[in-house]
Amino acid sequence: MALLPQLSSPVTLGDQAYAAIREAIVTGALKRGEKVTERGLAESLSISATPVREALRRLEQDRLVERTGPRSVRIAQFGKEELREFTMMEDVLRALAARLAAEKSTAAQRREMSDCLDRADALRGELRDAEPGTDAERDLVLEMQALMRQFHMVVDLASGNATLIQMLRTVDAFGSEERRDSILSEVRGAHAKVVDERYRQHRIIYEAIAAGNGERAEELMRAHSHTSNISRIATRFSG
Repeated sequence: MALLPQLSSPVTLGDQAYAAIREAIVTGALKRGEKVTERGLAESLSISATPVREALRRLEQDRLVERTGPRSVRIAQFGKEELREFTMMEDVLRALAARLAAEKSTAAQRREMSDCLDRADALRGELRDAEPGTDAERDLVLEMQALMRQFHMVVDLASGNATLIQMLRTVDAFGSEERRDSILSEVRGAHAKVVDERYRQHRIIYEAIAAGNGERAEELMRAHSHTSNISRIATRFSG
């Protein structure tokens, strides 16, 4: 077989646009069902429409946007059954990532996991003193959630399996908005103790990973993911 030329892989504007728009969808800055145009996104990102068009083609393949016209798309929405199936896949994938992280994580990755939990612990103390229903409470909840998201990202990366990591990135994008809404609705509500228990599960999962106990880490992560996903589906389709 003839040798192929070596290709460089610089980060293009299309790559940056893809990452920025995807993150906006994941965080809920772009709402499910919202209609957006190439021109509007390009103006928001201060770039031309060409890289945005490239980014949207990739996001269509990810099923995060749906084409509504030659130059417009709608942020994808999912029905209850479809979202339930996504969460079933996520439960299995996250559990496998935790098992592999227990077997393959580096000391630096374990320190990063621990640091996320330590920072979240400090915020948790502040949350207990926050006035219910205030912007301060909301900001603390969202900051804690961001740290837990970072914790899961480190666990995923620590699995050391590129295919698994890509699959997790895909399923993670389908339910992030529901995770945020679920936490905000429950943290001071009747289910606050349940939310607090789910939060403490992160520390137990970390301890299993740090101890190299893959079977235990897998079991704990599967249960944690399943409980969280049941809650966010209920929040999404309540009322």
